[in-house]
Amino acid sequence: MAKNKLNLIVPDEVLINKIYFLRNQKVMLDRDLAELYGVLPRRLREQVKRNINNFPNHFMFQLSDTEVEIMISQKAMPSKQYLGGALPYVFTEHGVLMLATVLRSEQAILVSIKIIEIFVRLREMLYDNSELRNAIQKLERKTENNIKNIEIVFKYIDELLEKKEMLEGRERIGYKLSKK
Repeated sequence: MAKNKLNLIVPDEVLINKIYFLRNQKVMLDRDLAELYGVLPRRLREQVKRNINNFPNHFMFQLSDTEVEIMISQKAMPSKQYLGGALPYVFTEHGVLMLATVLRSEQAILVSIKIIEIFVRLREMLYDNSELRNAIQKLERKTENNIKNIEIVFKYIDELLEKKEMLEGRERIGYKLSKK
C-alpha cells in the first residue's frame, strides 16, 4: 500500500530532474524538497534551523551568489525570484534522509525513501559507467601495445627486404655450376 502511494506521489523522472551536481555532490534545493514534502519552503528552513545540529556541512549547505547565478544561467532555476529572496540551502543524500526525521510527516518519509532510492540508482549507474570506462581504457592500452608490436614487425620485415635486395645485386663467390 505504501509503495503504491509513493508512486502516486512523485514520478521518478520528476525527482531525477530536481537533483543537481554542486561542489562535487548530488544535491537537492530546499525549495524543491519543500514542494515534494508538501510544506512551505520557510517552514522547512525553520525546522532545519530548530534542528541545526542534525545537519552538518556534508548534509546541507547554503549556496553562494555565484552558484545561484550559475544555476540560473544553466536553466536549473528560472530566476532569483524563484528562490523567494533568500539564498537556498541544498541537501545531500544524507541531508534528505535527515529532513524526513525532522519533518515527521508520512509524505516526507515516503518521498525521502524514494529520493534515497534514486540517489542509490544514480550511484550504481555511475559505478557501472566507471567499470565500462575502465574496461575501455584497458582495451585502448592493449590496442596501443598491439599497434607498437605490429610496427616493430613491419620494421623487421622492411629490414629483411632491404637485406635481400642488397644480396641479389652482388656477385656470388664460391663454386659455380655451369648452366646447361
